[in-house]
Amino acid sequence: MNLIANFAVLASRRTIFDLPVCDLGWDDALVFINELASIPVGQTVVCFVNAHNMLTALRDDDYYRIMSHNLVLPDGIGLNIASQIAHGSPFPANLNGTDFVPAFLTFMEAPRRIGLIGGTRAVVEAAADNFRKHTPWHEFVVISDGFFDKVDSSDVTGEIERQKLDILIVGMGTPLQEKWVHDNIRPDHARLVLTVGALFDFVSGAVPRAPKTVRMMRLEWAYRLIQEPARLWRRYIVGIPVFLFHVLRYRFRRRERILSYPEEHRSVSQPAAERRKAS
Repeated sequence: MNLIANFAVLASRRTIFDLPVCDLGWDDALVFINELASIPVGQTVVCFVNAHNMLTALRDDDYYRIMSHNLVLPDGIGLNIASQIAHGSPFPANLNGTDFVPAFLTFMEAPRRIGLIGGTRAVVEAAADNFRKHTPWHEFVVISDGFFDKVDSSDVTGEIERQKLDILIVGMGTPLQEKWVHDNIRPDHARLVLTVGALFDFVSGAVPRAPKTVRMMRLEWAYRLIQEPARLWRRYIVGIPVFLFHVLRYRFRRRERILSYPEEHRSVSQPAAERRKAS
């Protein structure tokens, strides 16, 4: 059992669709995850969840279950709106992986051995080179690109075991990366695992980031939509309204269920799967 991550989940104070999402500010999150990386036992898997990931979790019970045992950080304006609706205030910080992971690598003063998996070979190699320039006191090891046999990953896991890593960063897209980590990565492979989606594309320079002003306005999603309309239009043009619809429906139906539930049983919470189906 992932005891460290379970503790982190229990310590979280905000839920979106009953999935605990970390509500720490930027500095506190850096300190907290740095402490988790320093613990010599157990394992924490950190994932970054946006509105698209949440919709995926509502449709995929296995993904939802895996995420409920990970440390989930809020990514993007969709999660902020959901938190505002469900809890009366937005999350303290936008802890998206593209900004948070480089900041976290900088924050960690103790040298770490860090493995990378994901992207094309050229992209992950370029990302590793840029990570080395950014934080030269860490050692970055390219374990594999993202194009390997997911059914039989023994070659990749064997290489992870040989490399004696402290941290593993996996960028293969959601929900594949979380499921693969859950099924294949043991605590002795790495104490801290970060599932980062398209991070390597941005770090390598293969995909440009939005200008800083656009990011500060929380409009990076619009910039990405303009850059890749054929791939992303459904996620943003359709996905965001659908996500907000589910958030509103869940809030009101949850209130109805609480009010209609016999008072003597209200302290006993329903299983998450039942609550999601009821919504």
